[in-house]
Amino acid sequence: MRFICLVLLALPLPSPPPPAPEPITIVELPLPPVAPSNSTGSCSSAINPRGTGCIGKVTGLGSGNFLPDNKHVVASIIFTGAPAAPDHRSIYAGLQLIVVKADNTSFPNGDPWKCITCGMPAANQLGRVDLMDYPQAFSDGKRALAGPQIVDCSPFQLASAQCTPAATHIYPIRWNTSRTGVGAGGSIRELRLHPDNNHLGFNSLLIGSGGAVSQLAYIGRLVFNKAPTAGTPLSARYDLSNVTALVDPQARAQIYVEGSELKINQSAIGIGELRGFSGSGQEVTYIGSPTESCNIDVYAINLITGKIRRLTAHPEYVDPVDISPDDAWTAVMDTRGTGRQMWVAGMRGIPPIIDMIVTGATSSTRNNGERRFFQPWLIDRYGDRGQYYGQRINAAGDGSPGSVNDPEWNGRADPKWSPDGTRIVYYQAQTVPPECGGINPLPCYNSTEPGARQERMMMATLTSRKPYTRPAPVPFADVVPWGTPYVPGSTPAPPVYITGGNYTLRGRVSGTAKVTIVESASKTSIETIAITYLNFSDNGATVLCGSERVTVTTPSAGQLEVDWFSDIIQTGMTYGTKTTTPGGLHLSVNIFENLATYTGNLTTTLDGTAWYQPANGT
Repeated sequence: MRFICLVLLALPLPSPPPPAPEPITIVELPLPPVAPSNSTGSCSSAINPRGTGCIGKVTGLGSGNFLPDNKHVVASIIFTGAPAAPDHRSIYAGLQLIVVKADNTSFPNGDPWKCITCGMPAANQLGRVDLMDYPQAFSDGKRALAGPQIVDCSPFQLASAQCTPAATHIYPIRWNTSRTGVGAGGSIRELRLHPDNNHLGFNSLLIGSGGAVSQLAYIGRLVFNKAPTAGTPLSARYDLSNVTALVDPQARAQIYVEGSELKINQSAIGIGELRGFSGSGQEVTYIGSPTESCNIDVYAINLITGKIRRLTAHPEYVDPVDISPDDAWTAVMDTRGTGRQMWVAGMRGIPPIIDMIVTGATSSTRNNGERRFFQPWLIDRYGDRGQYYGQRINAAGDGSPGSVNDPEWNGRADPKWSPDGTRIVYYQAQTVPPECGGINPLPCYNSTEPGARQERMMMATLTSRKPYTRPAPVPFADVVPWGTPYVPGSTPAPPVYITGGNYTLRGRVSGTAKVTIVESASKTSIETIAITYLNFSDNGATVLCGSERVTVTTPSAGQLEVDWFSDIIQTGMTYGTKTTTPGGLHLSVNIFENLATYTGNLTTTLDGTAWYQPANGT
């Protein structure tokens, strides 16, 4: 069925003018030399005359943030090829935390990097785990968060000569989830250090009935426990106390029912994944429930007031984010400019109704397996608006192999600001088979990096900016008024969903959307959503007519099977269509692997430009 859309036009609300583009220079930060293989002893004196270790072509790199002196960056990396013990070089093996010079100087031994955790005595690392993702230095320069543990060289600075393996300790972080305090504690992931260095933000996965995967975000106080008497490990560790789930139990959901009508509450608190904190520490950054259908954005919410800011609005996908120390700028890793998600998210102004079931699937099409499509972008505090979508940080370059804007080098999480606000560090990985070559549009070529390594750490300098003293973070007293204090042993409430039935959603400016919701056979989730739009407009600038129907099933944890039928026309300031082929689109994707298989097509056309889904395998 085709619909005739009436056109309504409204002028956008005024906003501050966008900033002018600024000059940015990019340099690559040094890493250890590359061994020719992972074989024992392959890191020879010819490769590293100083005997301070080698890495492989696949480095396991995870760049972190700057030390407070603005001259060093922490990173995690995998050493390989060391000779066997008792050779003194044998300590340079496995996943380790390093500090890298960012000022073109060297440590006293001549290396521009220093391994902090190599060769630590066993007694200094009780409870250590082989995970050091998202390394983050404390503002005292003596400690660093590295995965679910804290590396501590107190009383010495990490970058100092006094910070030796014997002076370094690793303390695990434990979140007590037992009423009696026993056991290893809860699983924590995506850890982010609050700027006050006393609190930690983290997430914890939930596997629901039928294999549905969700997670909750938390914040808690880090308390050093020198001699614990309960829980494991029974060695010195950091415990998380006064933990709060970042869930508002009293507020209305983003989408709720009043009688037979659906309502959308855009001020609802819906934290999908905690991603960090603002520079002042007053806000939590997170991936939130979409404001517009299929458009994954990052938001910031005030820890005290619950006020929300939408940091990004471009239809492409984003999640790595860091706000500058003065809260005035945002650095993100985003697929904007690549067209990766435009086929599904390009049409603006569609309310996020089907997103109650499709967000896991649509967000998982952003990658092609190990290939990310991220590039670093700089956005001012007021976010995307009008024709302003920020400034690509690494735009300069000729796009040739190994250049700073080589499309085969894709960003990883997270970009990080220097304390003085003048630099941003980020890291990238090269696209390698099977994500290049063959049916992929990108050819494969050998890495141009030293030793042909496949990861690199980059530093952007905003050359027109003057360094400033980092403002002191706003004190946080453990209490999130809108949050839910966590009680050890308690079970998170299952996600609330709208029961099956027929509903009406009214546009804020005009028209209606008739919505049919069908529950799963187990009555534990929504399985199908069908919508018919008639002159629907939330903004007055564009109008929607047509229909969309989506069914999502979860045969196993993380595996999503999607049947999608779309026939939407948009008129007004943009003329667009969002349509599927007659048999619809079937999308099969695993949220942990990000490898999508498509049968049929969904195409979005905007003012004559058509956006197609990626070909299978690309």
